Amino acid sequence: MYRIMIIEDDAAMAKAMQKQIEAWGHEVRCVEDFRNIIHAFGEYDPHMVLMDIMLPFFNGYHWCSEIRRISNVPVIFISSASDNMNIVMAMNMGGDDFIPKPVDLEVMMAKIQAVLRRTYDMAGKTPMLEHRGAILNLNNTSLTYNGERLELTRNEFRILQTLLENKGRIVSRDTLMTKLWQMDSYVEENTLTVNVTRLRKKLEAAGLNDFITTKVGSGYIVG
Repeated sequence: MYRIMIIEDDAAMAKAMQKQIEAWGHEVRCVEDFRNIIHAFGEYDPHMVLMDIMLPFFNGYHWCSEIRRISNVPVIFISSASDNMNIVMAMNMGGDDFIPKPVDLEVMMAKIQAVLRRTYDMAGKTPMLEHRGAILNLNNTSLTYNGERLELTRNEFRILQTLLENKGRIVSRDTLMTKLWQMDSYVEENTLTVNVTRLRKKLEAAGLNDFITTKVGSGYIVG
């Protein structure tokens, strides 16, 4: 079973597509907030995206470009503008296939199955963690927010990964120190404080204020 995200502002069409895809045993989520698609993408972590070109606020080309900054997940464009120029544009913007409107549901499923086989027989999906629109890529240890990529040090990445894996729970300083310095017999506690402070400054510079909260006497939590 694969997770498939539908980004289509025609609710009736999106529901018809969802019903057909679910009949094939896949899980489906339809985007409803077209202002915050990247947040929904990171939260759902789909194996495939079906993307309409004409959307409210920003078009599908824009959102495909944003997705491509953080993931190689396959994207199939859907559009009534199925002339050669739009098809070429869709492929150049990072799309993997194109389905013209009105959508033939049988043709849609054939293309979905073909792209899924081609993609996941060859490689797995990109593992990531998401919170408040910030997406931590576990393959290249980078953090992406609002289309900007932040390079993290090894320690900063491990701290953030541990906190995101425990979203909503306080992570003790001892737990973080064990994650960071498993091979060392002794590390000063101040070293952890310094690393957290540097990470906070990077997050705040990117616009992620109060992303990591200190719980005095307990540890840290992402919020």
